[in-house]
Amino acid sequence: MSAGARRRAGVLVSGAGSNLRALLDACAAPDYPAAVVAVASNRPGCPALALARARGIPVAAIPVGRVGGDPVRRDAELAAWLGEHGAELLVCAGYDRIIQAPLLERFRGRILNVHPSLLPAFAGGMHAVEAALSHGVRVTGCTVHLVDEGGIDAGPIVAQEAVPVLPGDTPDRLRARIHEAEWRLLPAALASLASGRLIQDGRRVRVGEGPA
Repeated sequence: MSAGARRRAGVLVSGAGSNLRALLDACAAPDYPAAVVAVASNRPGCPALALARARGIPVAAIPVGRVGGDPVRRDAELAAWLGEHGAELLVCAGYDRIIQAPLLERFRGRILNVHPSLLPAFAGGMHAVEAALSHGVRVTGCTVHLVDEGGIDAGPIVAQEAVPVLPGDTPDRLRARIHEAEWRLLPAALASLASGRLIQDGRRVRVGEGPA
């Protein structure tokens, strides 16, 4: 697939960038239907930004303190910057902020988020792995969902993968196995979105055979 035929994706990050790396590795395949064209963060020192720079991808860091503590203004700047780089799709890959109206409006129906639990369980925070362990569940996992105005981690579910909780698991051990599932699930979900195969019917999303 030629670079011009691929859908252009922006990625929002806050951490080490393992999900970003999975996306970039997927995009390296010649038949992958998306290309990451811009990466932005709320944290200037975010290691994921260094990864993007090393791959030659434009980066931006817009901490909320730079815009007077106003998250709506921050997201307006992010939306404008992503637009300047031609982003058509948006992926939250370990992004720890709530998406505000300017981004929701620019990318409506085209925003994916990955969360380390089987939603709707353990939604709404960055401690889903710890919560799964403290609740004593036998199975957790990860979810990719569409982001909308319905609430934190509450958008329609695109894909899920279960991960067993093993005896003696620590948060780090369990998180590592969930990450491995995320690295499979998120690139596959972006490919489905980019190729027009996600079909939404209310809260139900399915993957079709061709463009929706």
